[in-house]
Amino acid sequence: MKNKSTGQYSFLYRNGLSLVFLAFFILSIGLQAVAGWKEYNEERSEEHAPPIKLRSYLGTGHFMSATFENFESEFLQMALYVMLTIGLRQIGSAESKSLDGTEEVDRVPQPSPDAPWPVRKGGIWLKLYSHSLSIAFVSLFLFSWSLHFYGSYRDANAELLLKGKSQVTAVEFVLEPRFWFETFQNWQSEFLSVLAIVVLSIFLRQKGSPESKPVDAPHMETGK
Repeated sequence: MKNKSTGQYSFLYRNGLSLVFLAFFILSIGLQAVAGWKEYNEERSEEHAPPIKLRSYLGTGHFMSATFENFESEFLQMALYVMLTIGLRQIGSAESKSLDGTEEVDRVPQPSPDAPWPVRKGGIWLKLYSHSLSIAFVSLFLFSWSLHFYGSYRDANAELLLKGKSQVTAVEFVLEPRFWFETFQNWQSEFLSVLAIVVLSIFLRQKGSPESKPVDAPHMETGK
């Protein structure tokens, strides 16, 4: 069934979900920056170093590490979720494909006037586009992981410099537990949240949400 013309809906109605989450993101990262800046200056004052301005703080390893270690875990979560739900099943879960048969997402793409241009183009472009969502999430994960490492490395050396100690190389830093502690404490929370939605959607419902089965659906009915 085709959607009605989008022209009859306002911009806010058509894009409400993304706009609300964008607003949440801007607000939370702004509050994180201010709180992190205050904490960072408190740490500097303990070492008798002068405070820095907020603008300068945004370029520190402290801010970069804290920001991208969170981005990293979110993109890892989504990359694994997109790829693992291709072949793995969970009976009764609204987040799983059905246990047997093929679904709409498994159909062979057919070129049409309304299809995205890679579908109409075919060949390598269609092949890449067929996996573009997982490629995007994996790329974002690797990019965020790299910036988390770089920020954490810079922050560690900034701390050592304040304390008058020798700085470490990137190789020495990656072998220390600090970076991996930061990494795995975020990863485990993302894996737990995915596990929660997969399992809880078997037995619990939210009327009106596309992430839930219909309220009257049997517990062991798999998919939406």
